[in-house]
Amino acid sequence: MDLPFDGGISRFYADHAPDDVREAIRTADKKAILNARFPYQKRMGKTAYEAEIEALQVQLVRLQAWARDKGERIVIVYEGRDAAGKGGTISRFRENLNPRNARVVALSKPSEAEASQWYFQRYIDHMPSAGEIVLFDRSWYNRGVVEHVFGFCTPEAREKWFGQVGAFEKLLVDEGIKLFKIWLNIGQATQLKRFLDRERDPLKQWKLSWIDVEGLSKWEAYTADIDETLARSDTDAAPWTVIRSDDKRRARLNTIRAVLSRIDYDGRDADALGELDPKIAGGVDLWHG
Repeated sequence: MDLPFDGGISRFYADHAPDDVREAIRTADKKAILNARFPYQKRMGKTAYEAEIEALQVQLVRLQAWARDKGERIVIVYEGRDAAGKGGTISRFRENLNPRNARVVALSKPSEAEASQWYFQRYIDHMPSAGEIVLFDRSWYNRGVVEHVFGFCTPEAREKWFGQVGAFEKLLVDEGIKLFKIWLNIGQATQLKRFLDRERDPLKQWKLSWIDVEGLSKWEAYTADIDETLARSDTDAAPWTVIRSDDKRRARLNTIRAVLSRIDYDGRDADALGELDPKIAGGVDLWHG
């Protein structure tokens, strides 16, 4: 079978991956968590997960009905390393919602015209109207991490962005938009294993890009930029919620709870909502955990 990018991910695993990462992938069983720092050794069981996700999705339907009836505007930003689970988490969030009022924004590389605009301008075009929920699969935080790691922006442009991002988000909040920022965090072995699985699956190879392959050798650069970005953009108006997502099931449940728990929508059922797991979901301090 032909592998995408000439098998660059498998080659990184064989020739360049840190020994502990390679060993974690080689020796792990199917249900094991590959990140030694993750607070659980095994993935959450399917039966418990399905019961909880179903209850939470009923709550999401109620949230959407409330937002529609009250004219509320909700924005959820999903960020994280490649293969952190952004797409799957977003899919579980919206799978039972009316797509007319819950849309995903996943912007591609800026056009020549967009590149000449104010950096935040193209994101403003996708902000919600009354009654809408908008989920950003990556966002204006590209500048803080990916663009800097790969040299797509100058240090001066990034520093200018840092000077504006807090004010930009406060304007959104002051306008009445309910803004949630979710950072999905995974360990290096988890990321590499997910990339290897995608590389070998013809139905998932489309998820891979050359940035994924090149980024494998830039783990530390990503770490440094994520650390700085979270620290400098965590504000009272727009705080970050960090979700440890080495276990996709726990991550999805806690991401949904992180949003629902902060909105007093009609029909809110505290028992169905449950409690956030502080080992999985928290503020920026959890990034260091």
